[in-house]
Amino acid sequence: MSGLAIEACGMSTAIGLNAPASAAAQRARLSNFEETHFISHDGKWMIGAEVPLDPPKRGRARLQALLEGPLRECYAALGDVDPKDVPVLLCVAEGDRPGRLAGVDTSLLHDTLNAIGQPIHADSAVITYGRVGGIVALRDARDLMKKGAKKVIVAGVDSYLIAGTLAHYDADDRVLTETNSNGFPAGEGAAAVLLGRGGAFQLLGLGFGREPAHITSGEPTRADGLVAAMREALGEAGIDFSEVDYRMSDLNGEQYYFKEAALAMTRVLRKRIDQMDLWNPASEFGYTGAASMPLMLGLGLIAGQKRYAPGRTVIMQTSDDDGRRGTAIFRMEG
Repeated sequence: MSGLAIEACGMSTAIGLNAPASAAAQRARLSNFEETHFISHDGKWMIGAEVPLDPPKRGRARLQALLEGPLRECYAALGDVDPKDVPVLLCVAEGDRPGRLAGVDTSLLHDTLNAIGQPIHADSAVITYGRVGGIVALRDARDLMKKGAKKVIVAGVDSYLIAGTLAHYDADDRVLTETNSNGFPAGEGAAAVLLGRGGAFQLLGLGFGREPAHITSGEPTRADGLVAAMREALGEAGIDFSEVDYRMSDLNGEQYYFKEAALAMTRVLRKRIDQMDLWNPASEFGYTGAASMPLMLGLGLIAGQKRYAPGRTVIMQTSDDDGRRGTAIFRMEG
């Protein structure tokens, strides 16, 4: 056991502008999918989930507006810890994603913290690994706490509702439309979690892997990368997969990732179990990219606190288009 735990969370999503509202809507399986203003190459409206910001904002200013609320929720939970002593690790879109907004790496974190009146710690950093960034951030947060940090905030913000981004994925028939069911519903959102040592939702293990037959490779996957990540996390946690109560994943609606997740489970599971629930937050929030892992962490915390999770132990899985795979295992104690 790492001694690291999630103590609080914040969210800004298409179905809720704070963590309690987002988690309650997700529990009720509510969604906010609508036709976007974007048209696919076959002339059909693309489906997406937009956060209802008031007043509306666009571009990098929109990402900042999405991020401010979740960070405020986490800072409000600091207690007697001075905010200047808390590093923030911000997960954003991968560096080579088409349509990526300028300034995300260099100024978004600084400008957002300045806007909410919080200092920036010298160890704060921006992590540009998209969906897998949240697992990387957990690893880095654990290292920071080993070096003496009392608390760390891990946050993520992202949007696929950008013309250049959607045009790229639409050209590859990867966006959900009324004529393409094997695609993802574009979404956006932000989430943050406060990590410390006093919470009940404790990190048991982390794992990483690399999938050679990723979604754009054209090769059939054996789920080698996800299997490696799961086995590493389970080994670190010191448990068998059969001891996990439920799964949470960033599955986005594309058949490739569902097949990968199913294959990985069959390869790792060695003991018969009757059932293991799979939570797929993208079904309610849309495809949220770098925000997906912080969102899952927050949902797991609230589900454990309110006792509606299928059990105490959850394995969270994430995969990106370039083959990076990551897994985290958490358990609600007490």
